Order: sequence, then C-alpha cells, then structure tokens
Amino acid sequence: MRTPSSLAIAAGLAWLTAAQAQPVDTSVVLGSRPAFLVADLPVGELKSRLDACLAEPPRRTAFSIGHRGAGLVFPEHTLEAYEAAYRMGAGTIECDVTFTKDRELVCRHAQNDLATTTDILLTPLAGTCIEPFRPARLDAKGRVRRAARAECRTSELTLAEFKTLHGKIDEFDPAAQTVEQFVAPPRAPRPDLGERVERGTLLTHAESIELFKRLGVRMMPELKVPSVRGGFTREQFAQRLIDEYRAAGVPPGDVFPQSFERRDIDYWTQHEPEFGKQALLLDNVVFAPRSRRLRSYKAHGINIWAPALPGLLRLDGEGQIVPSRAARAARAAGLDIVTWTLERSGNLAAPSKGFYYRKFGSAITREGDVMRVIDVLARDVGVRGIFSDWPATVSFYAGCAGLP
Repeated sequence: MRTPSSLAIAAGLAWLTAAQAQPVDTSVVLGSRPAFLVADLPVGELKSRLDACLAEPPRRTAFSIGHRGAGLVFPEHTLEAYEAAYRMGAGTIECDVTFTKDRELVCRHAQNDLATTTDILLTPLAGTCIEPFRPARLDAKGRVRRAARAECRTSELTLAEFKTLHGKIDEFDPAAQTVEQFVAPPRAPRPDLGERVERGTLLTHAESIELFKRLGVRMMPELKVPSVRGGFTREQFAQRLIDEYRAAGVPPGDVFPQSFERRDIDYWTQHEPEFGKQALLLDNVVFAPRSRRLRSYKAHGINIWAPALPGLLRLDGEGQIVPSRAARAARAAGLDIVTWTLERSGNLAAPSKGFYYRKFGSAITREGDVMRVIDVLARDVGVRGIFSDWPATVSFYAGCAGLP
C-alpha cells in the first residue's frame, strides 16, 4: 500500500485541522427550487403528492448523489461544492479522481480541464498549459468561426502547484478575445438557485475522504481516464484509489468506486472484492446493452450498472415516459441501477434539451417535468440513486417518497 507523500500531507494539514475543529451542522436546507418545480407541475397525482411534502422537514438521503458536489452554482469538485451538496441533503458525494505530475491523487472531472474549471489562465501557471489560450476567430458579423480554447492538465503541475489554484464553475466563452473573457463569460441569473459562488478550494482525493468521513456521507469516487501515459499503469492507478480509503480507515461499505472502463471494475472485483462488489460500471451509450450483455455483467461480479438517463427512459405509444427495454432487462438480470445526471440540461422549456433528454425530450415541456423524470426513475425503473448537479431536487423527492 502506498501512503500519501509528505508533500500531500503538508498541503492538506492546515485545511484538515481547521475543518476537524468545527462541529458539523447536520441541518438540511433545500432552498426554493423544489417548491418552484412542484408549482410548475401540471395538476395531477404527482403534483398533489409532492405538494403535500413541501411543509415536511427535509432529510438527508443516500439516494441523492452530489454530482461533482453541486455544480450548478458552485465550482465543481471543491470544498464549497461538496459542503453545498451536503447541505442540500445529498447522502452520497462524488470525487472524480485524476493525478498530478508527482502522482498525487486529486479531485477533478478530467486531467485536462483546468482551463475551464480553475483560474490557472490568470496565474503564472498558465505557462504550464500544453495549449496556451487562443482567442476565437470571428467573421465580419462577429460570429464564431473557431472557438477560443486552451488546455491545461493536472499532470503538468506538482501537487503544491495545483493547490495554489482556485476552482471556478466549469464554463468558458467560445467567442472570447481575451483570457479574462474566456475565464468569466457573461451569464444569465438563476433566481431559483441563489447567488453563484465564483471561487472554490481545490482538494486532494485524500482530503475529500477526510471531509466525507467528517460529514458521514457515502463516497462515490470515479477513476478517470488519464490524458497522459506513463507513471501509473491502469492497475496501479485503480489500486491507489482504493489504498487511500484503506489508509483513511474507511469501511468498504461506504465506498462505491466508479469507472467507464470495464477493466477497472474487473480489477476491483478480483483484487479488492469488498470494494469491487459495489463498484459502478458507468455507461454513456444512448442505445443501451442488450439483455445478454447485462446478464453477463452480473455473472462476472458486476452488481451496479450506471447508465446515463437516455439508457433508462423512452416514450411509449401515447407519448408517456416509461422505462426502456434495457432498464427492464437490467432489473431482470439482478443488477442495481444508478443514473446520471439531473439538473444539467439548462432550460427544459426550450426546444432542445440536449443529450440527457434526447430519447424522451418531446414529453418535457417545462422545468417542473424534472420531477416527472425522477418519479419514473424511482417508481418504475427502481433506480438506487440519482446523480444531480443540484442535489436539493433529488433530496426533496427522495425524502417525500421515503427513500433511504
């Protein structure tokens, strides 16, 4: 087992000491969005059922999974986003895991996303970016012909350098002519969500573990595919992730490791079976696996299948949202199901809902319809949990439905 280096320990010591000195506020605060969504539902059984719960005390539920924390108005994978997800009732929180130049594990959605998720381009570390900022190419009418871009990787930074950065909400202006415009694009206010948090504290994977232990939540780390080769084999990377939970004394039952790579799940199942038996096999295909493939997953020790929303839902002949064939086949195969990601698709009243609603978007005409989606996932598909960029929505529904 490889323990964290002295550099990693030193980098996190001040934060850990301060955090552990503070008592945990266990209250759940859902804010105004759940009530807004219930009010936006058409009159009917679901609206009546959820409306009756609005006056009930909110509670924390493992069914509600903080996707990267609470990324709608908090910088993802930061202390602030994780604490916000906890306040919104998420009983499970995700840390996507990648690594730095000195092979320390950190929480980032991708190894090469620093240009859009941190302030690196505004710091001297911009010189480490493998692709420096390039302004957009515009035509005579100001239309974007080539989007502005930059690429900056954690693997180009030591942990000490990484910890000098600050998180920001993952966005950029494709028409940007300056770094400042690229980093902080204009945005519409979201009064239903409250004020955005523009600056966040980056965490190592080990620091996220200590935070989640302190909060008493389940942990759902995702092993990301690196942008670079060398330093780690895939197996070493997968083992390092588990080693950090063992070093922190976390019971395997509190950890649900994830990966899009089947070989990672197979590695954990074979070499770390206490963790592997509840690992999530992520799946982003719209046309989900056939029954034979799903039965094969179960036969090879995979117990939780985690597809995106389009893999689980479809429209029936009357235009109603119902479970997909794959959803029914997965349950018949004995697989548990977790899905992603709610509250990530912008205005649901707009004609195009994007990837997450592509197979049933014509039935979604208003913001309140997100509650209909949750209801079908929970009652008809029988999912075990739902990732959300704004966990309060799922927490409210789960609390109302009495889900664990």
